[in-house]
Amino acid sequence: MTKKRALGKGLSALLENASTDITTKNIGVEGKTVGSISSIAITQIEANPFNPRTHFEEEQLAELKESIAQHGIIQPLTVRKLGRDKYQLISGERRFRASQLVGLKEVPCYIRIANDQTMLEMALVENIQRVDLNAIEVGLSYQRLIDECSFTQEQLSKKLGKSRSNITNFLRLLKLPAPIQIGVREGLISMGHARAIVSAGDEDMQIEIFRKTIEEGLSVREVEALIKGAKEPKAKPETKETPALPNNAEVFQSKLAERLDTKVQISANNKGKGKIVINFRSQRQLDQIIDFIDQVND
Repeated sequence: MTKKRALGKGLSALLENASTDITTKNIGVEGKTVGSISSIAITQIEANPFNPRTHFEEEQLAELKESIAQHGIIQPLTVRKLGRDKYQLISGERRFRASQLVGLKEVPCYIRIANDQTMLEMALVENIQRVDLNAIEVGLSYQRLIDECSFTQEQLSKKLGKSRSNITNFLRLLKLPAPIQIGVREGLISMGHARAIVSAGDEDMQIEIFRKTIEEGLSVREVEALIKGAKEPKAKPETKETPALPNNAEVFQSKLAERLDTKVQISANNKGKGKIVINFRSQRQLDQIIDFIDQVND
């Protein structure tokens, strides 16, 4: 039995799908064959509204621009035919933008046919395979495949050739507070850091650990240890039981408090040692207490 090719093996799995091909005998507008590589005017191509990538680094575009200016476009764009002289990008938007910066009039393209559902899947799958996507972008692509293409995580795992745990880990990152997701996008913390912070507890704790990670340059292991320490219940200080006073001591405490008109406290430990504490509210009351004790001694 021939093993079914997984989408995770690359966009070619979709590009080789017979359902998106028209054979070479089917010729499109101006002799351009659907399913082949043709040069298409940049003005006839529009961006892909389904592209999960919304941010393009100017420095990377500038580098790609220089490469295209020197060597041309090595990997053709992939487009779908919309109608007469109109095409829409399926993949290759960075190359498309860089080509515009170079000032190219035409670009080489694979011409495909695809409905919106297929196009969305193709764009998302192609982007997931890119090594320069950050973890949040990958997670968003997974979530869109689930939400907009009605995949379950199990189906997505099979489609992409990824483990179920891999998909779950990326999706969990989308539950992080916005500042932490931005931190992952900007490379302030790694996916390993973010995965650890997910389990930190409530949002305030997650933000606190995120900031501490950046300020102190913590490793993933150190973040995990920090979270573990925060979660462990703190040992309660041992409380020593105060032994009950003998009856005669309690009676004396009450009588003395009444006689002096103030609070009197007698305490003792298990060995019989203890103290008598007599409160006073003023110098005058202190003098009265002293006089009383002197009278007792006489």
